[in-house]
Amino acid sequence: MGRPVLRTRLCDELGIEYPILSAGMGPNLISEPVGAPVDLVVAVSEAGGLGVLGGSGYSLRELRDAIAEIKARTNKPFGVDLLLPKNLMQGQGLSGEEDIPLAEVLKLLPEEHQAWFNKIRAELDLPELDPNLTVKTDSTTMRPKEAVAICIEEGVPLFCAGLGDPAWMVEDAHAAGIKVLGITGNAKNAKRIAAGGADYVVAQGHEGGGHTGRVGTMALIPQAIDAAAPTPVLGAGGIGDGRGVAACLAMGCAGVWVGTRFLATIEGGASDICKRRILESTDEDTRVSRLYTGKTSRANVSRFHELWDASGLEALPFPLQVLLSSALLDCFVRGGKEEYVGGFAGQISGLIHDIKPAGEVLMDMVTQTVDILKNRLPRDVEVSEG
Repeated sequence: MGRPVLRTRLCDELGIEYPILSAGMGPNLISEPVGAPVDLVVAVSEAGGLGVLGGSGYSLRELRDAIAEIKARTNKPFGVDLLLPKNLMQGQGLSGEEDIPLAEVLKLLPEEHQAWFNKIRAELDLPELDPNLTVKTDSTTMRPKEAVAICIEEGVPLFCAGLGDPAWMVEDAHAAGIKVLGITGNAKNAKRIAAGGADYVVAQGHEGGGHTGRVGTMALIPQAIDAAAPTPVLGAGGIGDGRGVAACLAMGCAGVWVGTRFLATIEGGASDICKRRILESTDEDTRVSRLYTGKTSRANVSRFHELWDASGLEALPFPLQVLLSSALLDCFVRGGKEEYVGGFAGQISGLIHDIKPAGEVLMDMVTQTVDILKNRLPRDVEVSEG
C-alpha cells in the first residue's frame, strides 16, 4: 500500500510532501537545558513535513552549528524560527562576548524581583542557583540581526519570525531564495505581515502553547485569511490530530503549524517532567500568563503560577522575565519540587495520551486527514447545491 497523498500549494512551493510544519521549539536563553530541537526538525522533515528549528535560545555559533547538523542529517527542506523583539536587553549590563553567570544577571533586576526570588528560595528550602548556568550574551534573541544574517548566509529554505515583524529582512531573504513566514494572533497583524512581503502567515489561536493572543482559532483563521489575502495562511493553535488539520484546510488554510503534539514526542525537546505534564493534562490544565517570558504565553498549570499571582509583581520586559522564571525553574527541578515545574503547552494537551516518534505522529495526522476529507465527510454530511 502506497503512502497517502495530501497536497496543497504549500507543498509545491516548499518542496515538501505534506502541508504540516512543526512549530519552532528550541533551547532556553540560559545555557542549560538545550533539549533536542535538531532531532525533531530532522524527524518531521524526513517524514514528509517541514521541521522548524526554534533558534531563540542558541548563541550565534550554536545556531550555525545546528543548521549545519540539520543539513548533514537530511536533504529535505527545513526552517529556522527566531524571535525578533522590538526591545532588547541593551543597556542592562548584558553586552559583550562572554557569557554571564545567571546569578550575576539576577542582580541587575529590580530589587523587588530579586527579593521575591530570594523569598521563594528560602520558603521552599530550594538549593542555590546552579553556578554553571550562564546567560548567552550573544544569543540570537539579543542579536537578532546577526542571527538573521546567519540564516541568509546558510540558505535556510524557510525563515520564520516567531515574534515580531520580519518585513525588514524580507528583501534580503528573497534575494537568497529564502521564503519568509510570520506568526500572528490577530487579523490586523496578519494583514501587516502580508503587506511586509512575507510569503506565509501563521494564524495562531488563543488555544496554542507558547506566546499567544486573545482570539480563538476558529474565529481567527477565516478573518486572518481575508486580511492576508492573497498571501497563504497556515492554521495553528489546538491542532493535535487529523481532525484539526482537516478543519484548517476546510477553512482555507494552505497548511498547519503544530507545536504541542510534536513537543510530546520522543524527539521533542521538552523535559521529561513537561512531557508528563502534557500527558496528564485535560483540556483545562494550561494557562495564559506573563510569568514565563513577560509576554502572554500558555503553559502547563503548576504551583509556580500560584507563587507568581501572590507576588503582586509586574512582569519584567521580555526577555528579562525569561531569566527570572528560568532561574526559579532550575531551583525547583534541582530541589525536587516538580509540582512547581511546567512548560509551554496548548489546550490540545488533553488530546495527547502517548509519547511516540514524531514521524509516526505526522503520518497519523496525514492518514486521519485523508480519511476525513476523502471518506467521512461525503458519508457524514449531506450536501446539495439546491
